[in-house]
Amino acid sequence: MSTQEAFALGRTIATSPAPRPQAGRFSLGRVVLPVYSALALIFLLIPIVYTIVFSFNNAVKTNVSWRGFTLNNWLRVCDAPGVCQAFGNSILIGVTATLIATVLGTMIAIALARYRFRFRAATNLLIFLPMATPEVVLGAGLAAQFLTAGIPKGLGTIIVAHAMFCLSFVVVTVKARVAGLDPALEEAGRDLYGSPAQVFVRVTLPLLLPGILAAALLSFSLSFDDFIITYFNSGSLQTFPTYIYTAATRGIPPQANVIASAVFILAIVIVITTQVAGENRRKRLMKQSAGL
Repeated sequence: MSTQEAFALGRTIATSPAPRPQAGRFSLGRVVLPVYSALALIFLLIPIVYTIVFSFNNAVKTNVSWRGFTLNNWLRVCDAPGVCQAFGNSILIGVTATLIATVLGTMIAIALARYRFRFRAATNLLIFLPMATPEVVLGAGLAAQFLTAGIPKGLGTIIVAHAMFCLSFVVVTVKARVAGLDPALEEAGRDLYGSPAQVFVRVTLPLLLPGILAAALLSFSLSFDDFIITYFNSGSLQTFPTYIYTAATRGIPPQANVIASAVFILAIVIVITTQVAGENRRKRLMKQSAGL
């Protein structure tokens, strides 16, 4: 066999498609995996579907059994005593704690990823501790500290507690984004006589913005959803999760299901909008690169 024939034979073997499994051959994985995935999805969706369906229930005293379809729960959400106030408290606490945790966490993430200083390893360890500590331990410890310091429990203590445990998640998220940045982009900004502040505002911050927004959304969702730490440090103030816990003993009012359903639908809309916008941006960049 000549060299050209051997080369042609090797190229044919390399480009030939891999053999496909026989169509008639039975595979247990082909049956079990789809069934398992479908059952897992159904199991996860049952509470969500139940919440949405019973937000339209024409409940009288309890919202446990179905009594008929109505839109009054959606039209008069605040008729249930305390539900709108608890929801407003959760929004206020979530937004405030998210702002504090995002600003501080972004600065800490940049410092840990870009600079060398004493106790850097210890700082990394301390940042991860709130993520690894059980919430009941964290909430009880914070409650004991507030009690020792003589600080009355309320809105301020909840915000401090939420900002503290959300800080770790922000640092981890933004730090991963900082580690993926190309230092040459910032060096190019400095080569163009940009001051450190101008380079940060015009180069570094726009590149970090997706990671910062992702960290902020994660922080808000953790704060809005938290119950254990809030329960230990809330005093008489009620947030939406603590309201649900208290109301569950006598039956959650359908107005609470309305708010929960609205939050879920809004989250789905945000995710879909983000995905569609990202896909459109990717296609636009591909067209621009193809045109070059």
